[in-house]
Amino acid sequence: MQSILIIAGAYILCHGITALLVTPVQHLFASHATVFASLLYLPHGVRVLAAWFLGWRAFPALVVGAVASELLFTPAEVFSMLQPAMLASITVGAMSAPLAFSLAGFFGRNLHAGEGGLPDWKRLLAIGALASVVNSVGQSIVFSGFILPESFATVAAIYPFGDVTGLFACMWALMLIFRWIRLSSAGS
Repeated sequence: MQSILIIAGAYILCHGITALLVTPVQHLFASHATVFASLLYLPHGVRVLAAWFLGWRAFPALVVGAVASELLFTPAEVFSMLQPAMLASITVGAMSAPLAFSLAGFFGRNLHAGEGGLPDWKRLLAIGALASVVNSVGQSIVFSGFILPESFATVAAIYPFGDVTGLFACMWALMLIFRWIRLSSAGS
């Protein structure tokens, strides 16, 4: 239960930062794509890191975080327009990272936390990129009836870019936080 609250809370926080800071700036130059994809989607970092630690056990927490985030941060007019596809979109997003880790495991690469020694950040970014491809394809299918044909290529390109930059930003922020904690405890 504690892991569900931590993951859902982190997801909500990251989604809020994306919705309240990134989306308004992105809307200035890519308004047609902003409803569907973000250039810096921080919750993807939560998805990948949660799946890294918990595998498929992260799925329920990611769904809870995504549902709460949509209810809190999606404008009412967008929510009502996309409501028929919202549950499918949430499911695709929540399963993308656990599925990417499972695919890596199928090909002999168990990359979950605690497997094989120290974390390999390059491999974690690679898994995040694979999860982003899974998410991008799935979201493009889910929202295919809503995305204008002339915007489809732009939206399809923004999904993986935003997911990977979001993962990188989360990993960078965690690195700084852990470094600060280490320095603080060493100084005490």
